[in-house]
Amino acid sequence: MNEIPPGHTSGEDATDVFVGYRQLLYSIAYNMLGNVADVEDVLQDVWLAWTANAKNRSEPVANPRAYLVRMAINQALSRRAAISRRREVYVGQWLPEPIVADAPLSTAPVESADAVGHEDLFSMALLVVLESLSPAERAVFVLHEAFGFSHPEIAEILGRNPTAVRQLAHRARSHVQARRPRYHSDPRVREEVTERFVSAALGGDLKALMDVLSPDVTLWTDGGGKGPAVSLQPVYGRRRVADVFLRVAANNHENLGIRSRAVNVNGDHSALVYSEGSPLAIVVVEVTESDELVREIYSVTNPDKLSRIR
Repeated sequence: MNEIPPGHTSGEDATDVFVGYRQLLYSIAYNMLGNVADVEDVLQDVWLAWTANAKNRSEPVANPRAYLVRMAINQALSRRAAISRRREVYVGQWLPEPIVADAPLSTAPVESADAVGHEDLFSMALLVVLESLSPAERAVFVLHEAFGFSHPEIAEILGRNPTAVRQLAHRARSHVQARRPRYHSDPRVREEVTERFVSAALGGDLKALMDVLSPDVTLWTDGGGKGPAVSLQPVYGRRRVADVFLRVAANNHENLGIRSRAVNVNGDHSALVYSEGSPLAIVVVEVTESDELVREIYSVTNPDKLSRIR
């Protein structure tokens, strides 16, 4: 993606600038909110404010990228309170809305910092951890860790001094590291383990499940009160998790139309479970570093969060 010349912010140029940075703004807002409808609202509000300001602006914006990012972050932060209220009445566990890409993961380098695609989104597991940060900590973490903004740049975007931003960054990084040590499994290993797990789960194969699950595996399920969720709380331990999927397989035994296919969810190899062409669940697994077993399972069955999947 070519860099957009600064200062082109009136008339058709304002539209060109926004479109050029839309993918970046979308990814930042998604990592802040984890919900596509909220992200689309953020982008709509940014677009309306940006184009309205362009008509009345006497001087061009010197740095449209930073200006638009600041608008997007502020819009996202303003929505956190409303989102928190929705979570209080949400039925069961809440998981981020999965971003699904059918195309294989790209190994090619990104052309520029603004050419943000699904491979630059945070993983499902990390997004869950980010929910425990304060809004300001999350904003600093997302901007710095995912999108490479410097602390002085973030300070300008958030309207804070650089020292305060560094403190926020340190707290956020320490919290995330404590709950989610940095480890990225080999994509091929993750794909193979995911396939083994899904095959065993759909087939109700107890031995195969026990062989692929870590002893301390954890299962999160998000049905939102609308889709099947095996538990309103996380399920811990290999035998308990295996029993959950044995019950699911038994209930689905008569439905021979249930199938699965590999998909990329937020850049990770995952599985889409579907029946007669309709999605039933997105299943994301995390793999242990030492013995290549499933250590965490995230299952999204809320139909509202699957409605965009084709």
